[in-house]
Amino acid sequence: MSEFLSLYEPQLRLAAFAGVLGLMALWEIASPRRRLSSMRRHRWATNLLLAAGGTLLLRVAVPLLAVGVALEAERAGFGLFNWLKPPYALALILSILALDLTVYAQHVLFHHVPLFWRMHRVHHADTDIDVTTGIRFHPLEILVSMGIKMGVVAALGAPAAAVILFEVVLNATAMFNHANIKLPRGVDRLLRLVIVTPDMHRVHHSVRPDEHNRNFGFNLSVWDRLFSTYRAQPREGHEKMHIGLAEYPAPQPQYLGWSLWLPFAAREPRRERHA
Repeated sequence: MSEFLSLYEPQLRLAAFAGVLGLMALWEIASPRRRLSSMRRHRWATNLLLAAGGTLLLRVAVPLLAVGVALEAERAGFGLFNWLKPPYALALILSILALDLTVYAQHVLFHHVPLFWRMHRVHHADTDIDVTTGIRFHPLEILVSMGIKMGVVAALGAPAAAVILFEVVLNATAMFNHANIKLPRGVDRLLRLVIVTPDMHRVHHSVRPDEHNRNFGFNLSVWDRLFSTYRAQPREGHEKMHIGLAEYPAPQPQYLGWSLWLPFAAREPRRERHA
């Protein structure tokens, strides 16, 4: 089963990516949550090219990727679950939960360690937030993230099926919770008890540091509640809140060259203070 899934992993991930991207894009047109401040053309081109560049870098620089590590761990018999040999279903569920917690912890780390923030601020510099913001990451951040994920997969001995399922779900939920879509309040309130909703994650993209240092989860909302990083709503409301980083106003973040160079910029401009 694991080998079959790994054989068709690229096709599965591409199909899920295209399907969710298309669905969220149509939903944004039909029922937008906010009025966008800039045209989609430049932003979408930059965000999609950043994602494509990250994918290409991974394929060139990291031959195995996380699913390859999982298969090698299974073959060689290393990693926690390969030693303890729990029921397959339990190993599958625990692996997905552990990987989701890893992404949460990594996200917190990328906000608080200056070297990692230099890469991650490319994601936050987007001056609007929509489905493509969910895939807007600097290729170097994508590479570092994969390295962390591979280490966790190796330590756990996670089943390859769990890794593939997690990757597909993470990619889909990232596009969902960045999407500029309107959910009924009751639906949002119920969903965010389990998963991160667009209104919940939008707070994280506020220009206000006390807001963008909250709501780090990408998939399950439990981690923010458990570790006291949860914030229910932005101070100014979703329609009036300002998105992005105050020190990097539009239109610069809309351009690919600027976004690729940002981690290497000589120094960061002084941040504006928000009360």
